[in-house]
Amino acid sequence: MLSRLLTVIASFCFHRYQTKRQTMIIITGATGRLGSQIVDRLLTRVPADGVGVSVRDTGRAAGLAGRGVRVRHGDFIDPGSLTHAFEGATQVLIVSTDRAGEEAVAQHIAAIDAAHDAGARRILYTSHQGAAEDSLFAPMPDHAATEHHLSKTGTPFTALRNGFYADTVRHLLGRALETGELVAPADGPISWTTHSDLAEAAAIILADPGRFDGPTPPLTAPEALDLADIAGIATELTGRAIRRVVADDAAWTATMIGNGVPEDQANMLLGMFRAARRGEFAATGPELENLLQHPATSVHSVLKGLTTQP
Repeated sequence: MLSRLLTVIASFCFHRYQTKRQTMIIITGATGRLGSQIVDRLLTRVPADGVGVSVRDTGRAAGLAGRGVRVRHGDFIDPGSLTHAFEGATQVLIVSTDRAGEEAVAQHIAAIDAAHDAGARRILYTSHQGAAEDSLFAPMPDHAATEHHLSKTGTPFTALRNGFYADTVRHLLGRALETGELVAPADGPISWTTHSDLAEAAAIILADPGRFDGPTPPLTAPEALDLADIAGIATELTGRAIRRVVADDAAWTATMIGNGVPEDQANMLLGMFRAARRGEFAATGPELENLLQHPATSVHSVLKGLTTQP
């Protein structure tokens, strides 16, 4: 009788443990621009006690803790902290770092390995639709190297091939709304996509694990626009002619450096233009809108918000 009772108790405890594991989704970078929006949207789909965040500064995540989210310190440069942050995870979403080169890849690998060691059933990573080893834009080989490491872990993974963040448009416009000239090196079409749409898509995928294995199709808005198109939309919205001016690569880079931009950053930005004119960011697809079940936010809407600001 006692043996049977102990068996029943053990079975009950194991079931409770498994049930808890099935709902523990960990998100890194949850106080950042993309990560915070992913958490917000995920909390509309799954219970808060099934969501955890790994953040460098737990104080900044106090609001999430107040909503019932598990908040733990985790830092990509401190793998030991990730062991605790990822404890009990069934899925881990790794939001890519803002670093570049070997440092970025090393940080991503540390997070991937920690998620694998924690027993996660799926590891997700915010990659880019332009991820490629031979890309002319420095962050893209980093994404490709991270995806390659993910593929070797033996753990099911999903690489979210996100479109180019539409927020970049505001920086590329520079003073064009004042001067009437959008000055930049020669470019090409880019799949401008908003953080909010990408966050919603990530939350949907997390709440429905296994929807994608490996790299996703491009998660982008349905059209790719170059800076001439951007200038045309800005002209329409403001009623003032804004002309696209193509700058020489070397002259533009020298101007950027002269205005205080570090040389390595100026050269990296130039790489973005070179990659764009080679067509690296031109791919689009319907998958984002299929996930969202509504139209993706257009560049027109993004620029309308910029041009109406006081």
